[in-house]
Amino acid sequence: MSGPAAFGRLIGAGWTLARNDALLPRELDPLYPPAVRSAAAALHLLAGREARQGRPGERLARALERLGPVAIKLGQLLSTRADIIGTEFAEDLSRLKDRLAPFPTEIARREVELSLGRTVDSLFETFGEAVAGASLAQAHEARLLDGRRVAVKVLRPGIARRVAEDAEVLRLAARLVERWAAPARRLEPRAFAATVIRATELELDLRLEAAGADELGEVMAADGYMAVPKVVWDGVGKRVLTLEWAEGGALSSPAALEQAGLDRKALADNLIRAFLAQALDHGVFHADLHEGNLFAAPPARLMAVDFGIIGRLGASERRYLAEILWGFLERDYERVARVHFEAGYVPAGHSIAAFAQALRAVGEPLFGRAASQVSMSRVLTQLFEITAIYDMHLRPELVLLQKTMMTVEGVGRRIYPDHDIWAAAEPVVRRWILRELSPAARVKRFADEAAEALRNIARMARSAEAPPPAPEPRGGGPLLWFALGAVTSGLAYVAAALLR
Repeated sequence: MSGPAAFGRLIGAGWTLARNDALLPRELDPLYPPAVRSAAAALHLLAGREARQGRPGERLARALERLGPVAIKLGQLLSTRADIIGTEFAEDLSRLKDRLAPFPTEIARREVELSLGRTVDSLFETFGEAVAGASLAQAHEARLLDGRRVAVKVLRPGIARRVAEDAEVLRLAARLVERWAAPARRLEPRAFAATVIRATELELDLRLEAAGADELGEVMAADGYMAVPKVVWDGVGKRVLTLEWAEGGALSSPAALEQAGLDRKALADNLIRAFLAQALDHGVFHADLHEGNLFAAPPARLMAVDFGIIGRLGASERRYLAEILWGFLERDYERVARVHFEAGYVPAGHSIAAFAQALRAVGEPLFGRAASQVSMSRVLTQLFEITAIYDMHLRPELVLLQKTMMTVEGVGRRIYPDHDIWAAAEPVVRRWILRELSPAARVKRFADEAAEALRNIARMARSAEAPPPAPEPRGGGPLLWFALGAVTSGLAYVAAALLR
C-alpha cells in the first residue's frame, strides 16, 4: 500500500472510531479537561444515532472489528485487563476473542481442500459449522475417519491482504507518533510496530503454528502446568491447521469458571507458573494467552490453543528476567536495580541507589495484598513515570514478553480475583535461581564463556599471524597458548572462590 493510501486508511480508522463514539466516549465527558471536552463535543456530533447505541465497550468492539485484525488484537489485550479499564468495558470487548462473525462453511471446506490437496471427506467423517471466530481465522468442529474429535482452524479469505494493509497503517501511525509526540519516543513506536507486524505476519502460515504447537507441547509436558492438543499433521497446510479437541471449557465463557470441582486458585497459579516455566526454563512461550485461547477442566487443568504468536528469549534475557523477579520476591530492590543497569535497561549515567529507591516505592505496596486490593492502573501509571525519569526505552526484543505478562496477570485476576501473583511465581523462579545461579552453574557458565573466548582468540590468531615457514609442533601459535593458560588459571580461581 502506498503512503497516501495508508494515510487515507489511518484517517478512515479515526472516522470509524468517531462515528461509533469510541474515540472520546460521551460517558467520560466529566473527566476530560476543558480543551479535550470541546474536541469531544465536536466528535459526538459526527456519531450517527445508530452508532451511538450501546455501552462504550460495545461501541469500541464494534469499531475495532471493522478496522481489522491488528485493531482486534489490541481489543483482545484490553479485554484481559478489567482491573484497568473496568469490568463492564472488558466484558464488552471480550467478544473480540473468539466470537467474531464467521464466514460460510462452504468457503471453509474449499479452503481446506485447496490447502491440503485432498477432499474434506477423505480426511474427516464430519465437518461442522464454525464454533469460534477470531481476527485471522475461525475454528470448525470435525471428526476424523478414525473417530477422533478435532478442531480445524481455517484462515479467513483475503486475510493476508488485510494484514498487509493494516501493517502499512501501523507503520505510518508509528512514524507520526515518533515525530509529533516527543514523550512517546522512548516507547520506540516504530520498533514496537515492527514487532507486532512481524508476529502477525507469521500467523498467516498455519504450518508454522503447527510446528509451534508441537514444540510447546513438548515444553509444557516437562512441568504439567498446561497442556497442548496434539497436532494432526495430515490436516496441516499453509491455511489449515487440525488439532485434537481441547479438553474443558473455554475461559472466554463465564460458564467455564463455574464447572463443578474447579479449583480457581490452583488454576490461576498454574497459568502463571506455566508461562514462567516456558519463558525461564525453555526460552520459548505462548505469547497470546488470552481467555479465548485457554480451556479449563477440573480440578485445575489448563489447555492452550492458537500458537500463531510464540515468544523467544535468549539466555541473557532469561537470566535478567529471573533475577529481576527474584529480587522483587526477596524485596531486594538494590539487586533489581543492578540487574536493570547490567542489562542496559537503564542508562549508565543514573544512580543505582536512587533507582532502587524508586523500585521500592512500586514494590512495597504490592506485597501481602490480594490482586483485588491492588489498582493496577495506578501501578502502571507509577511505572510509566519512573521509566520516564530514568530514560528507559522500550526494548523491542521484550515486547512479546511484556505483552504476555500483562495478559497472563489479567487473566489470572479474572480466574481468581484474590490471586497473589508473587506467591504463584515463587516456586518457578526459585527453582530457576537455585539451578542456574548456584556455584556449580556459575562455574559451568564461566567455562562455556571461556571456551567461546578461546575459539574467538584462536580465530583472531589464525587471521593475524602470517603463515610460518614451518608448522608449529602442536598447531597453535604462542598467543593461543598464552590465552589458554590465562583462561584456565582464571577458571580454576573462580571455581575455587565459588565453591569455597
